[in-house]
Formats: sequence, C-alpha cells, structure tokens
Amino acid sequence: MKRSPLLLALAAACSTPAAWAEEQTLPEMTVRQSVPAVLANNPSPAASVSQEQIREINVVNVEDSLKYTPSLFIRKRYAGDRNGIIASRTAGSLQSAWSLVYADGLLLSNLLGNSFSYPPRWNIVGSEEIESIEVLYGPFSALLPGNSAGATVLLGTRAPERFEAHARVQGWSQGYKHYGTDDTYRGHQEQAVLGARYNNLSWSFLFNHLDSYSQPMNFATAAVPAATSAAGTPVTGGVAFDSATKTPSMMFGATSLDHTVQDTAKIRLNYDFTPDTRAALTYAWWRNDSFSDTRTYLRNALGQPVWSGSVNIDNHNYNLSASALAPSDSNAQNRLLGLSLNSRLAPDWKIELSASDYATPEDVSRSPTTAAAGGLGQPGANGGAGRISYGDGTGWRTFDAKANWKPARSAHNLTFGYHYDQYMFSSSQYAAANWRDEASITAKSSRVEGDTRTDAVFVQDVWKLAPRWALTLGWRSERWQAFDGSRYSTTAFKDPDGASVNSYAYPSRSDTYHSPKLSLAWQAAGDWLIRGSVARAYRMPTVTELFQTEKRATGTYVSDPNLEPEKVLASDLSAEHALENGNLRVSIFDQRTDNFLASQTSGTGASSITSVQNIGRTRITGAELAYETTDFLTSGLDLGASLTYADSEILADPGNPANVGKKVPRIPDWRASAFATYRFDARWSGSLGLLYSGRQYGLLDNSDVNHDDTGGVGKYFTVDLKLGYRFSRLMRASLGIDNLTDENYFIGPHPFPQRTYHAELRVDY
Repeated sequence: MKRSPLLLALAAACSTPAAWAEEQTLPEMTVRQSVPAVLANNPSPAASVSQEQIREINVVNVEDSLKYTPSLFIRKRYAGDRNGIIASRTAGSLQSAWSLVYADGLLLSNLLGNSFSYPPRWNIVGSEEIESIEVLYGPFSALLPGNSAGATVLLGTRAPERFEAHARVQGWSQGYKHYGTDDTYRGHQEQAVLGARYNNLSWSFLFNHLDSYSQPMNFATAAVPAATSAAGTPVTGGVAFDSATKTPSMMFGATSLDHTVQDTAKIRLNYDFTPDTRAALTYAWWRNDSFSDTRTYLRNALGQPVWSGSVNIDNHNYNLSASALAPSDSNAQNRLLGLSLNSRLAPDWKIELSASDYATPEDVSRSPTTAAAGGLGQPGANGGAGRISYGDGTGWRTFDAKANWKPARSAHNLTFGYHYDQYMFSSSQYAAANWRDEASITAKSSRVEGDTRTDAVFVQDVWKLAPRWALTLGWRSERWQAFDGSRYSTTAFKDPDGASVNSYAYPSRSDTYHSPKLSLAWQAAGDWLIRGSVARAYRMPTVTELFQTEKRATGTYVSDPNLEPEKVLASDLSAEHALENGNLRVSIFDQRTDNFLASQTSGTGASSITSVQNIGRTRITGAELAYETTDFLTSGLDLGASLTYADSEILADPGNPANVGKKVPRIPDWRASAFATYRFDARWSGSLGLLYSGRQYGLLDNSDVNHDDTGGVGKYFTVDLKLGYRFSRLMRASLGIDNLTDENYFIGPHPFPQRTYHAELRVDY
C-alpha cells in the first residue's frame, strides 16, 4: 500500500516535459528486490517497521524494534532478557509457540516448548543489520504452520552493494525502588556491522557484546500462616503484601537479579550465480554467561542478614528453605547454520529453498541446595552441595522448498511446496558435592528426552477473478510425529498405566492434519481494500509439553504424551485505506481454539497434580485500528498509532467446569500504542512513544484480582522519549528515557523496569 520513493521519482521525471527535451546519460543503478513468497502472496493483515524507524526507538535488543507495532507485546523484562516471547491480539504472554520469528527465511523461534522458557533466539540478529521487519497476523497463509495463529515476524537484513560499516556504543541506567530493594542497575552494549560486495559475492559480519544487570525478577514469598507462633528466630525487614489472589503474604527477599554477559558473532555470504539466482550462507554463534543473584530483606536482632532457616515475623513462623534465596549461574552456547537459494528459473517460475540447523553445544546451569550454618549466609556462597543441569544436544532442523508459478497472461498466481522440521530435546540433572564444580557430580537425578517431527505440503493460489477482485485459496497438510520420548528420575513417578516406575519410554505416535484457507479481497473505490479471510490451523504440542516433568513443592508437574494439537478456526475482516502519506487499517477478528493447551491443577496440598491439559475451547473476538502517516499535520512529523480491543472467553473446560465463562489468561481487554518522530532540522530529531495495556488475568479461574503486586498481571501506561543529534553524515548521538513516569507494573511475579536512561553513539560509513 506504500508508494515506493524510486517509483515516485521516476514518475515525476517522466511527467516533466524537460525530461524529454534531450538525451541524458544517467549513472548506473542496481535495483535488487527479493520478496519472499510468504509476503508476495500474503492474505493476512500486516504491519512493518523500517530501519529509519528503528533508529528513533530506544533499541537495545532487536526485539525492542517491535515495541510499538500494533497489537504486539514483547515480554522483555530488562535489557539482555533472554525470555522475550511474543504476545499478540490472539495469543497471551505465556504462549511462545503461538508465534514465529524468521531472519532472512531462517527460523529463530524456539518451538521446543510453549512458555517464557522457550523464546525466539533474537540474539542471532543485530539491530544495526536490519533492513526491514514485517509482521503478519493470523494463520491465513498456507505457507506457514499453525504456530502463526498469533503473529509471524519476518526480519530482513541488508545485503551490501558496496563497503559499509556501522558501529554503535550504548549504555543505560535504571534506578529501581520497590519493596525492600533500592538500587541502581546498569549495562552497556557494543555492536559493529561490516559488509561489502566484490563482483558477485557480498558479505556481512556482525559482532555484538552486551553486559547488563537487571532489577529483581522475582521475590521469595510465603502466605502468612493462619495460626500465630513464637517459634523461629525473630527477624525484621519482611515486607507484608497481598498476593495476586488477595492472600495475605510475606516477602523475605529479592531473587533473580541477573547479570548477563552476551556475545554474538555472525557472518553472512551472498553469491549471485546469475542476476536471477542468489544463494546465501549464514553462520551465527551466540554465547550467554549469566549469574542470578539474590538479596535478603531479613535481619536478626544483631542486624545480621538472615538467608534461611526457621524465622519469626510478627508472631508467625516461616521455614525459609535453602533454595528460596539461592543464587544460580549458567553458561550456554548457541549455533545457527543456514543455507538458502532463490532463483527465477523462467519468466513464469521462481523457487525458494532454505535449510537451517540450530544447535546448543553447551547449556549448563548450577544452583546450591545447602543453606549456610544458622542461615547467616547466602546459600552456596562458600560452595556446598547442589544441582547441575545440562541441556546440551537440544535444537531443531528445518527445510523449506517453495515454487511460484505466475504466467504472464494468467489470472492465477500459484505457490506450492514442502516443509520439514524436527525438534530435539534433552535435559539432564545431576547431584553435585560442590554446585560450582562440574567435576564434583555424584549421580544423575533425572533425565528427559524426546523428538517431534513435521512433514507438510502446501498449495496457495491467488486467483484474479476480476480487475478489482482476488480470491486466495490455500491448503496445508501436515504429518506430525512424536518419538524417542523417555523419562528417568531417582524419585518414582506414575507411568500412563498408573504403575510406580523410575524410568519410562513413551510409545511413538503420529497423525495427519489438514488446514484449508480462504481469503477474498475487493479493491473498492477511493483506494480502499476490503479483505475477508478464514482459516483452519493446528498448533502441534511441543516436546516439553509432551514429555518433560519436574517436581514442585505442592505436588508433581506431570507430562501427558497424549495431548492433542490445538485446533484453531480464525477469521478476519479488514479494510485498508491508502492515504496520500500513509495507511489506515481497521480489522475485526475472531479466533476459536479447540483443545486449548494450558496448565491446570487438580487436587490439593501435597497430593495436587499440575499438568498441561487440553482444556476445551476458547474464543477471542476483537477489533484493531492501525494508522501510519508521514508529515502528520506538519512537515517532518511522522506518526504511527494503534488501538486493539479483545473480548475473550473460556467456552469449555472439562477438567474444571467452573472456568467456563472466565477470561482467557494473558489477553488484555485494551491495548494501545503510539509512536511519533519529529525532525526539527537536518541535525536534530526527537521521538515520543506511548504504550497502554488494560485489564487481564494470569490464571484460568481469574482469581488473580490483585493486579498491582508481585504475582499479578497489571495495567500500565508508559511514556518513552528519545532525542538525537547528528554531528555529521557519519556520526549521531542520542539520549533517551524509557518509562518516563516511573510506572510500577508486573507480569506475574516479574516487575518491569522503572525509569531507565539511555545514551548512544552511532557511526555509519
């Protein structure tokens, strides 16, 4: 819907009589355009973000670029957070498997699980190398799997045409004051991108280093006992608060104060065999070293910090375990190898091939299990027994082949192809005599393994029924398999037949699912495009939903290898209006999901069982308004804004019928964003960003009515600012503030950053 500046310039030149007065020699110009098939034949509502817009946002990690995109929320809790999953207008902020992220056609989504623990691997991409970002809403394209039911993010990086260099140095500082914490958390990042072209070969290199400290990500808490007691060591400093369910509670300290050091290196090679055939090779390596610290709020009568043991606060006794305020550390290496080939075989034929292999050569985490003597020291401060966990060998492989046939005089534009993916999960936990030393491992305590695989074929035809009418028909068939699932634990558990065992190998299973798609578009008068779309999609259970298990204090978190895929029926009616300087879109959407996958608890106390279940059926219905324009009211002012309303409902839940009629968790009723950039002159520019999120619930029964304390999911309204100054064509500096009004809000147990100051120096050559 946007007009190309190049086409406008050519049109203006051709419409000027002087342009035809004499023959002119123009400098040589190379124009390259490679639009992926998923975009060229896209029947979904869409939004985009340009590199120019990214540079006016306070971007630390690449996912920050999506901060003001319509209906999106990125669950990023601090600079350097590795758990930034995507929430959309129909997917909540715990449903990581309801979104897809690609970089240059290579999958970055971690579909090994469906929670905050399985975020996209954003770190593989640097914000300096981004050319544009496209966002598609809903599962309306047959070229995409059912994980697109929420949103699909397509990151595109530049292929340099000449030597170029980009470098950025930035730092940030956050003053955080809440509960018993009053401290400042800082970080810095250095990023460089180099690239060049030599004849048919172009190359680009990315290096990024990030060092960041977070505010507390969690807190050690307990419900206030009903009975009073004089037992335990009297302490002060505990913070009384009400939990999300309005239960009187006590807070003992802050946990998960993360210090993360991350390094990314990536090289991308593009080779043009002919003007119509290009291959690309990508190799990326990302390392993360993290230490998660804790702080106790408790002091004994001598003023000494108390970290564990039996304590007494206001005549109530609490048993503070060694793990409540225990630190942890982890080290992980990730590697991505990708290969793609795009070719126009003939005027009517085009093919796209891509293959990727994402691996985790190293993934180890460590935590202590032993308290200090008398509780007067941080657990594990001087070593001691603990747990060491490994996730090595986890990863995924993908392959996609697409062919596009578009005859010159035909009314049809046909795309068809094949998709393959395999996800491999492996997690082992060991007891260790010294939690800091892997050589001190004594015995394996648990192990979980499993694989899933999908083979899919698809076809999609854009049929030009008439000059103003287009019908898009699509079909996707998927054969899904789960296999090699196994579990071992030194603690006995129940197998599917109810027998008590220490190890179990799950039987393999497979099935085939079919997803039809239909979309009808009408180019109405006055530059209006009206499009109605309806689609069936299946979101397959992930490896960890099927096989993983863990022990919890209130019972056992059990896996269910017989989970059914989520069955989605999505519809959208959109009207898009091309304005002189922008675009306006209004969408009405509805999404019904059968076999909705969510975690539920049955039973009470120590006998309670929590499991991921197919809870029944959910509905999300709403409307979305998105507006984008340049030179809004005055020259130099660009504006983008959106408003989304969603009404959600649980329609069926056999495991807990009382939840019927409740709101679907993590779907806010209102969400709004606005981002404005003003260019004062050739050197100065400023931007203003606004974000609002309304009421939502975190629990299926909607009992979390206290939204403003830890554990709740709160409303928020934040204001962000940025001011930039360009010293020359090569150098630009900027200052920014996120959360100007110091809004204090939570998503579950996690507090979001308070007012944060940014400084940045950028060089572009």
